[in-house]
Amino acid sequence: MITLLFKKKSKSLRQRLSGGRRTGGLLWELGYVLGLLGGIITVVLSLGSIFHYPINVPIQVPLAGYIGIGVISLILGVVAVFGSKRVNEIIWGVVLVAVGFLTGGVGGLLALIGGMVGLLSRYV
Repeated sequence: MITLLFKKKSKSLRQRLSGGRRTGGLLWELGYVLGLLGGIITVVLSLGSIFHYPINVPIQVPLAGYIGIGVISLILGVVAVFGSKRVNEIIWGVVLVAVGFLTGGVGGLLALIGGMVGLLSRYV
């Protein structure tokens, strides 16, 4: 009887998957990794664009000319890298989705998906 009082309660499957946090841990980590990779790829590709290295980017919207798009993509990539840590907060999830949409390309697509997954982790 006494051993039953001091016996630890087993964690539920949701608590084990979320790491004890209120929000979904696996989805948060997936959104974080996708947002971080998207931001890093965007930064690398934008640096290549600024220094005129021939890097193929599938989708590039000419917002401000050849060098201007590189600078804008660089700034948005840095925002994606720093915002990916807080992807499960509503405002940073929306910022990551917007950054992914505005940046375009492979990095932008990863940031966009990471922001959506991060927003989804908030409510799961």
